[in-house]
Amino acid sequence: MSTDTGTTSSPDLAPAARRLGRLIAGVPDSALGAATPCEEYTLGDLIDHVNGFSVGLAWTAAKAWPADKSAPPSGDASRLPDGWRESIPEQLDALAAAWGDPAAWEGMTRAGGVDLPASVAGSVALNELVVHGWDVARALGRPYEVDEAEVDLCLNFVGAAVENSGGAPVEGLFGAAHTAPDGAGPLDRMIAMTGRDPSWTPPA
Repeated sequence: MSTDTGTTSSPDLAPAARRLGRLIAGVPDSALGAATPCEEYTLGDLIDHVNGFSVGLAWTAAKAWPADKSAPPSGDASRLPDGWRESIPEQLDALAAAWGDPAAWEGMTRAGGVDLPASVAGSVALNELVVHGWDVARALGRPYEVDEAEVDLCLNFVGAAVENSGGAPVEGLFGAAHTAPDGAGPLDRMIAMTGRDPSWTPPA
């Protein structure tokens, strides 16, 4: 994964974390097998992925990893813990709080087994919150409104990564970039860059 993203700002992750947490808290059991814009994930798998990164990227912010823990695995709905509707939003709030410390954005850190600048890891964290929030909202057929500043930051991060990769998949982050339709807004353009179809809707 390239670490040259061109993103140097230190945004507040709390709004994106709360937005995703609210969506997850409202997911009924009946929707866990639903399709998502991530072809390899059901909604339950995606929620487990969020469960993992909400913990792992908080360790990344603190630059402290428990000795008996490894990087959280990819999503698998069968691993969702009891009480996940309560625990995952709490973990997302803790993730945002960890990145609220200015020291979290300084120096080097580690995410997913990769050493990278902490400022880049923070951009990864924001992007995960915003993009997977969109995924969950689309899977549930719910509206998704994002602050313009958040989208701009994600566009800068994703755009630099896509430019570096030439539009090819970025391992651990994005699929192959799609072309957004003419007239697409900033959120749809950013979503397309991550390899998703901005017009995706749940199958009938």
